Amino acid sequence: MNPGRSTPTPNEALSGRHLLGIKDLSVDDIELIFRTADGFKEVLGRPMKKVPSLRDITIANIFFESSTRTRVSFELAEKRLSADVVNFSSSGSSVSKGETLIDTVSNILAMKVDMVVMRHPDPERRFSYRVIATPVS
Repeated sequence: MNPGRSTPTPNEALSGRHLLGIKDLSVDDIELIFRTADGFKEVLGRPMKKVPSLRDITIANIFFESSTRTRVSFELAEKRLSADVVNFSSSGSSVSKGETLIDTVSNILAMKVDMVVMRHPDPERRFSYRVIATPVS
């Protein structure tokens, strides 16, 4: 743990509902991210590298472009937080037959996933899922 940083409390949360980039993060949000990361350094040193933070949460990783490092790092982090993970790749899916981004994400959300992580090459399309996003209960 870095000096001067305390461990986050369970009630602390980022100020925004969605994390779509870093430009809108407050200083408090950035500090919370660093404090949380410091806490997970200890977890990675354990023989069992898992915590129950996202137990009973299903996350769909939706990738519209190839990415090994990003996909694997997200999946590892989600699994270390005890989430159930579903990976979607647009290659070999209905996207190749012309299904729209909105329809693809809507279909995945209809399967009752709790969270979506999306990577798309077009910056304008990355944010269009806001229109169809459903709240996590």
